[in-house]
Amino acid sequence: MAEFTFELNDDQKQVRDWLHGFAADVIRPAAAEWDEREETPWPVIQEAAKVGVYSLDFYAQQYFDPTGLSIPMVMEELFWGDAGIGLSIVGTGLAAVGVLANGTDDQIGTWIPQMYGDADDVKVAAFCSSEPDAGSDVAAMRTRAVYDEAKDEWVLNGTKTWATNGGIANVHVVVAVVDPGAGSKGHASFIVPPGTPGLSQGQKFKKHGIRASHTAEVVLEGVRVPGHCLLGGKEKLDERLARAREAKASKGAGGERVKNAAMATFEASRPAVGAMAVGTARAAYEVALDYARTRSQFGRPIIDNQGIAFQLVDMRTRIDAARLLVWRASWMAATGKPFTAAEGSMSKLYASETAKEVTAQAVQILGGNGFTREYPVERMHRDSAIYTIFEGTSEIQRLVIARTLSGMPIR
Repeated sequence: MAEFTFELNDDQKQVRDWLHGFAADVIRPAAAEWDEREETPWPVIQEAAKVGVYSLDFYAQQYFDPTGLSIPMVMEELFWGDAGIGLSIVGTGLAAVGVLANGTDDQIGTWIPQMYGDADDVKVAAFCSSEPDAGSDVAAMRTRAVYDEAKDEWVLNGTKTWATNGGIANVHVVVAVVDPGAGSKGHASFIVPPGTPGLSQGQKFKKHGIRASHTAEVVLEGVRVPGHCLLGGKEKLDERLARAREAKASKGAGGERVKNAAMATFEASRPAVGAMAVGTARAAYEVALDYARTRSQFGRPIIDNQGIAFQLVDMRTRIDAARLLVWRASWMAATGKPFTAAEGSMSKLYASETAKEVTAQAVQILGGNGFTREYPVERMHRDSAIYTIFEGTSEIQRLVIARTLSGMPIR
């Protein structure tokens, strides 16, 4: 088992420095333009594919790092560059993880390469779970998948929302209800191949932040996919549904263990979002620090004023604390240590709230300049709001942590 350490190894440092250079030289110069355009930054994604940042191989190498620190390190550096472009680069990973977590070896080998394409023909993928009436409350999901046994096809109907790359993706991974009576355990995930009739893009959202990342509704009207597009296969699904019915019938401890195992899966993914937030917070802090060192008022740099200096102290302290929480949770997930106090949610909660606070303080330190688009902290402040919303709101994180501490069941 990998020992927990605050020191990255030489390979990790090399990757970090390489990513930092890419973020500084490619992502940052393009950030303001694509934020204004509110469009997917295809040229930047293609450049990321050319150098190997946007590729299955790269993320697989980072994912299997036994220390667990490579993924949060990658996220921090990319989102230090820009949150909107960063999400455009890593958004496909949401769908890829969905296939990795639930798919067979054949499905993984078939579909994940199609999600990325190659440097000459870049593709993206979309993970479609949230719905207009089912965000945090996944049990309210209405999208249905019905099996047509005669044709060995699944028929999907419903509307998904808040889908990163929704409608423009080459491959969509769609979560749908197959057994309404089984609650959240009656859900299954499906691959919708490119060009499948019945799938269309609904509303494209014009957002407050992360505007370079495409977010839209996905409408499914009589979408038919072959039986082999059910992730994990029908035999595995039937076995899982049978266990769920038995657990529901017994109303015993077994059902509760299933709930906690599902929650642990969500817990393991949340530190990555925390790392994104740390990257944005760090970027805003560095802009504010540089500004405070060079901006003079009343004959001296404003950092010489205790009010400004103390703000920067608090910003730096919160960023470092957030990173440590993210690293601890990432290491725990990678080494199989149980989250006895919802450490995954804890890291995401603190890091996301830190990003909002630090970027707001950065705007304040820059004063009127910070309120204009001539300086990047205005954009960073807008971007930071998303971290307290997606992958579970701050309120949901607090609920998860509170119920873990109290011993109440997490539903």
